[in-house]
Amino acid sequence: VLQECGADCAKFQKSELEHKFNKKALERPYTSEHSWGSTYGEHKRYLEFSHDQYRELKKYAEEVGIFFTASGMDEMAVEFLHELDVPFFKVGSGDTNNFLYLEKTAKKGRPMVISSGMQSMETMHKVYQMVRPINPNICFLQCTSAYPVQPEDVNLRVISAYRSAFPDIPIGYSGHETGIAISVAAVALGAKIVERHVTLDKTWKGSDHQASLEPKELAELVKAIRSVEKAMGSPIKKLLPCEIACKEKLGKSVVAKVTIPEGTVLTLDMLTVKVGEPKGFPPEAIFNLVGQKVKRSIEEDDTITEQAMENQGKKAKC
Repeated sequence: VLQECGADCAKFQKSELEHKFNKKALERPYTSEHSWGSTYGEHKRYLEFSHDQYRELKKYAEEVGIFFTASGMDEMAVEFLHELDVPFFKVGSGDTNNFLYLEKTAKKGRPMVISSGMQSMETMHKVYQMVRPINPNICFLQCTSAYPVQPEDVNLRVISAYRSAFPDIPIGYSGHETGIAISVAAVALGAKIVERHVTLDKTWKGSDHQASLEPKELAELVKAIRSVEKAMGSPIKKLLPCEIACKEKLGKSVVAKVTIPEGTVLTLDMLTVKVGEPKGFPPEAIFNLVGQKVKRSIEEDDTITEQAMENQGKKAKC
């Protein structure tokens, strides 16, 4: 489904539960409507894919032509993913301030995509200072760890702040909002990676489904992102080839407001601006024409052309 929607990578979450949680956390009663077991440990064990299932998923991803990886939710999960030969490690927000984990993961040498939910800018600077010297191939994702997150808590401007603070690494966005508009806006602000949760049905049991995209939405998001990427274009402002037709049809020229006899020195009250035929001096030249002498008479409402000016318009050109 992800490949058909145009996504580049399928990312799961891998935990080795006894390494991610202590015993009391696993034994904690879990009575939520989303629970798949009486304790949190039973719930997580029910949902966790085995190593063989991960190998099968990776093989299938290769067959359909999509990258496959996972968030390693603890150090042993990272060991398994390294063995699985994933193209990059995803660091979930919950481990971004886990410096021991980050150091060990960085030393594996694989690119790292690091989410920043629940963190401060101070922490992100520390993460950068620790990880970057070990592993230069890192990316930070702006993220708010709420499911679903409300628009007022997304803070897309952090993307710009990260781009300024860490100009030598790519910055991305991990979104838990509903809909696609905010993720598209993140790309317009410079996000180079977009991560979204995906589900086949938002009404399914489980706390993440509401903050996920169904396949149709994912396809719309990918299409919108590709359009925005093209639309970002160049920072150089100039007349484009595609604009020439409009300029030829509707581009304005300086026009005589009154009849101007031969030898007249132009004043501003003799001139106006209109769409004219033939094309004459552009509107921005009007102030430069003031004080110049015409070498032949110009009828009212005619364009002012170079041929009518005594100095052939050299001074008046912009």
